[in-house]
Amino acid sequence: MRMTDLILKKREGDALSKGEIEFLVKGYVSGEIPPYQISSWLMAVYFRGMSFEETGFLTRAMIGSGKVFDLSSLAGPLVDKHSTGGVGDKVSLILAPLAAACGVQVPMMSGRALGHTGGTLDKLDSIPGYKSVISEDLFRQILAETGFAMTGQSQDVVPADRLMYALRDVTGTVESVPLITASIMSKKFAEGAQSLVFDVKCGAGAFMKTREAAEELAVSLVETGRSLDRKIVAVITAMDEPLGRKVGNFLEVEESLACLRGEGPADLMEITLRLTAWMVVAGGIRPTVEEALDLCRDRLADGSALERFLRNVTLQGGDRDLLLERENRARAAFSLDLTAGAEGFVESIDSYALGMAGIPLGVGRNKTEDAVEPLVGFELLKKRGEPVKMGEPLVRIWSEGEETGKTVRDMIASAYRIGGVKPDSGSLILKEIKAL
Repeated sequence: MRMTDLILKKREGDALSKGEIEFLVKGYVSGEIPPYQISSWLMAVYFRGMSFEETGFLTRAMIGSGKVFDLSSLAGPLVDKHSTGGVGDKVSLILAPLAAACGVQVPMMSGRALGHTGGTLDKLDSIPGYKSVISEDLFRQILAETGFAMTGQSQDVVPADRLMYALRDVTGTVESVPLITASIMSKKFAEGAQSLVFDVKCGAGAFMKTREAAEELAVSLVETGRSLDRKIVAVITAMDEPLGRKVGNFLEVEESLACLRGEGPADLMEITLRLTAWMVVAGGIRPTVEEALDLCRDRLADGSALERFLRNVTLQGGDRDLLLERENRARAAFSLDLTAGAEGFVESIDSYALGMAGIPLGVGRNKTEDAVEPLVGFELLKKRGEPVKMGEPLVRIWSEGEETGKTVRDMIASAYRIGGVKPDSGSLILKEIKAL
């Protein structure tokens, strides 16, 4: 078998077999196939695409390229959730303990902030003492005790994805839907998940800007999962404005605690409850999403979801008492407000512009090696559809430097639109596609 033949075959739009895909993945990881040939194949995939079966073959081959977490000793069901990323998206911090309280075991391998999108691991790192990267043994132990555990991707899990993504990044092939699908699913299944729920975001603050693009990815995820005999649910959600009211690492931990007490913002609670309910259904705990929603609400009301979260904090090295002591108190050195320059209603908030404003503060990163600040960020005092008066605060900003805060205030000002008519409100859940 020759890599040149596989490049030509894909260039002509033909499907590769399971054996051919295994050959190219193994060859690339071992160094037998050079990067320039894989680059040519990636470009052919970008233009010609892959069938769902092919994408399934690629996913399996990538999983097999490295270490797979052995969670066979756990009772299960093992269900995870993945978000395509947004601004103010702290859903994982609420969803994982809530799903665990409902009887699901959640092995969650998460990432860090990059660009305008936040990272779950950076939020967890803002909790005093919390260890967001742990060994497989400890991961398994915490899962057994609390029903969920959080960690980062290790170098020996799906090395094919790490190597291939580096090439995609420099060859203009990042946006290929089959390659995105295989990248996401290989990592999630390598961590031990049996079923998956996807939050596929679309809008200004999302990777997929249009609903059509989000649906294409959602269908690819579901149908590829079907080809792998896995239960998959993809929920398409709107990301035109930030989710919740707080953006920033410790700020988002605070808002997550509020949600676990049943006191969170309506938009954040809507998406979190729906995604968690589908995890409960995918795990076979409840037969319908309506019954699963009732169970989720019960577990919030009885405090068991909050207790799971706090127990996880302790087991992953965090200081539970200090976390609760610092809640709604720990802030960066400087604060200032953005005030309304007109009277009316908030018509829209550009979530991408708001996310980019977080980078100079230290909420996010331009490069993976950049540091983040745990206590900076902003709180949206006014959101879409809410009335505002001239001079009334719209956003409160916390920064480590006064001048940085002023710069960020100007950036956020451009993200707000105030008009004379109250905009219509609607559900953030746009569509659900499933293979159960």
